Amino acid sequence: MARILTYTLFVAGVLAIGLAIGVMFTPGAWYASLAKPPFNPPGWLFGPVWTILYVLIGISGARSFEHKGGTWLWLAQMALNFAWTPVFFGMQRPGAALVIILALLVTIIAFIIARWNADRPSALLFIPYAAWVAFAAVLNASIVLLN
Repeated sequence: MARILTYTLFVAGVLAIGLAIGVMFTPGAWYASLAKPPFNPPGWLFGPVWTILYVLIGISGARSFEHKGGTWLWLAQMALNFAWTPVFFGMQRPGAALVIILALLVTIIAFIIARWNADRPSALLFIPYAAWVAFAAVLNASIVLLN
């Protein structure tokens, strides 16, 4: 029962914070006015993708907590993840957001490496996350270059 509670709290917590940040910092007119690369995905795609990723991140966080390993890297990537949206959309600073997302990608990769032998499922859960953040970093860099 305690294990189910741990997983529920981690997944619900990550989803709730991600949703709250998304609601507080919507793209808006400023983002709409930016030049974007042709590979920019449609806006409706971000919500479902991040929902799935946040569930995977929450499960991995619960596993890290249970196995007492990788927790500081997991917390660091969460801090960076949750910092990006307010900087990019709230402060309208795509250059500063690019620095954050690159640090986030490095932290995600470090988590995968650190957990690979100790807790392979946690590492594997972060692979789609790393792929999406790598794509988002390219998108962020493209927006910086185009604007």
